[in-house]
Parts: sequence; C-alpha cells; structure tokens
Amino acid sequence: MKRFGLIVLTASLVALAGCHSFKKENIQPPTPLDKNFKPTVQVTRVWKTRVGHGAGASGVRMQPTVVGDVLYAASTDGAIGAYDAATGKTIWENKSRVKGWFGWGDKKRKDAFYSGGPAVSGDLLAIGTLNGHVYGLNVKDGSQRWDTALPSEVIDSPTIAGPLTIVRTQDGRVYGLDSNTGERRWVNDQGNVPLLSLRGNGPLLVANGVVFFGSDDGKLIALRLDNGEKLWEQKLASGEGRTDIERMNDADGSVLLDGSTLYAAAYHGNLTAIDGPSGRPMWARPFSTYTSMAVSGNSLFGADTDSQVWAFDKSSGADMWKNTNLKYRWITAPAVQGDYVVVGDIEGYVHWLQVGDGALAGRERLSKKAIRAQPVVAGDLVYIEDVQGHLAAYRLGAK
Repeated sequence: MKRFGLIVLTASLVALAGCHSFKKENIQPPTPLDKNFKPTVQVTRVWKTRVGHGAGASGVRMQPTVVGDVLYAASTDGAIGAYDAATGKTIWENKSRVKGWFGWGDKKRKDAFYSGGPAVSGDLLAIGTLNGHVYGLNVKDGSQRWDTALPSEVIDSPTIAGPLTIVRTQDGRVYGLDSNTGERRWVNDQGNVPLLSLRGNGPLLVANGVVFFGSDDGKLIALRLDNGEKLWEQKLASGEGRTDIERMNDADGSVLLDGSTLYAAAYHGNLTAIDGPSGRPMWARPFSTYTSMAVSGNSLFGADTDSQVWAFDKSSGADMWKNTNLKYRWITAPAVQGDYVVVGDIEGYVHWLQVGDGALAGRERLSKKAIRAQPVVAGDLVYIEDVQGHLAAYRLGAK
C-alpha cells in the first residue's frame, strides 16, 4: 500500500522549475550561476534529438541506455526508440499511440506509460510502465515479445540477468521474470513499505548470483538471484526524528559494486561501505542523499540533499572535497566522464567539475527544462536527457 509519494524533493521540483515559484512554495531557489564563469575544459555538443515528451510531471527519472553503438531511450507518453549513439540518428522508433490515462489507443500496449528507462541484454529490451506492466521487446525493431502485468507501478529500469529479468515495483516487491516469456518465477515481498517516502526506487544491482537494492526503510538488502530468498540486510539509516518527514530514510540511489565492496547511501542516513560476500559493514559516515552515487579510481562522488557535490575516499569515507556552487540547483546523480564529474540541474544546465578538487570546469545548457536522470557515460561521450525528452551527447576536449 505505497505511497503518498513525497513530491517535496522529486516531482514537484520539476514542476517548480517551469513556473519559478520557489518562494511561494517555501523551497530554496537555485543558487545563481556565476555569469563571469570561465570554462577550463572545452565541451562540444555532438548531437541533439528528442524522445517523445520525456517524463513530464510524472516524477520518474527517464534514463537512456547505451549498449555497443546503440542508445535506447523512452518516454512516459509511449515513445521508445533506438538511436545511433555516435550521431543520434534514429534506427527505429515506436509510439504506442496512447491518448490519455484511460487506455485509449494501441490495444497491444494501451498502457505504455514507460518509466525509468530501458534495460538491454542480447536481443531483449525490457521496460516497465507507470501502470504496472513490464514489456519485453525485440532490440532490432521494438516489436513486442511479451507483456507481464504486475500489481503496482514500475518506475525504475528492470535489470536483465541472463534467464531472469529482475523488476521492482512501488509496493516494495521484487520479481524475477523469465527473460524469454515474462512469466513470474519468484517474488520477494518485503512487507515493510512506509506510508510516506520519496517517489523513486534505486536501480537493482545484480552480481555474482545476488540481487542488491536499497529499501524504502533505509536498508541495503541482498537476495538470491535464482529464487528471491533474502540473504542479508544492513541498515543505512536509523529512521529517527520528530516528524514523519524527518524519519524518512529511503535508500533510493543505486548500489555500487567496486571489486568486492558495495557502497550505498540513504536519505537522512549514512554512506556505507559493505563487504559484498558477507554483508559486513566496513565503514559508515553521515551523508544524506536521494540520488545515486558514482565511483572512479579511489573516489566516491555524490550529491547531498542540498545539491552540494562531494568526493570521498572510497577506502575510508573521508572527505576529499565539497563543491557548494550548485547548492539548491536540485542536481542529478553524478557521473564520471574522464577527469570530470558531470551533473545536470533543474534549469537544464549541465555542469562539469574537476575530479581532483571539485572546481567547476565546464557548463552547457541542454534546454530550459529540468534534468533529473543521472548522466550516462559511454566511451568518450556523455548522454543527458531532460524531463521533456530532449536528449543530447557531449564530448570533452582540450581548452
């Protein structure tokens, strides 16, 4: 029975970006950008296109997926397509012709309000919808292979792990579906979903026969891939506070695996390093975030709940640097592109920070619409998608 969907930090911020009513809504306005900023890295936009109308006001993070030389992307209004990752040219694109929230349109995919983004492996593309369906499509042309109905919306990308496609729904359940047919093989029901929580689920991580994910009550959970049985759990947040909002402790970011060490963080909680095989905590430090983190070299990068960008030593959790220039710009989760950390913000700007000291190095504007999804880095390009479906690729060069 989830969720009253806390829009305080998610979907409402997207809407506020369009009307600029931060003061009226008692939300901190974005920190103004330095008009005298001089970039130290050259940023080139390689191409730009559009995928439907994006996530709109749904509050989901529509993130593209790159496999080989093809980029796959979708929107909540029923558009999904494959594009040449180097040029942005359309390889194929399908539209479900949905005309409203009542199922008018395509009878085969009448509820194709795609969400989260596509997952691709081999010849299978899997994607969920806001109406609780998971579709298996052919990567060559987008034709439908199977359709599985689940009892709650799917707002994050599935994870394809060979014969199983793993999906998490907003009611806290995790499903193992047959990748060939979509048939349910197992379901894990945590049965402990708070009534008040952030709208979102972190991506599922599958590695070494185990499914890892952060829960809505602030835990890192490990399940067996073959049958969904729980192996262990670790608390990432205490859930303490005087109000319901203060007690929220969702772990809505991705779980990172570096070697045999897992890294996870939670809203109103901690950034924690955990030994993967045993589930034993190695270190923990206070850090509140509602987005995913990134790891590169000896560093972890994250954005806190005030949109300040941090770098931590991954072996100890010690601070390396903090950048406050983007405070209250409600930035995306960071990604690492070469020697730079890249994030998008609520006004459609993309920012590059130096990995070594966090100094701002580059800035481009994709659009005037909010960017919510974590940038995707593949090869020497980074791909950015905003809430209206604008999608672009950027390359860095010497200044």
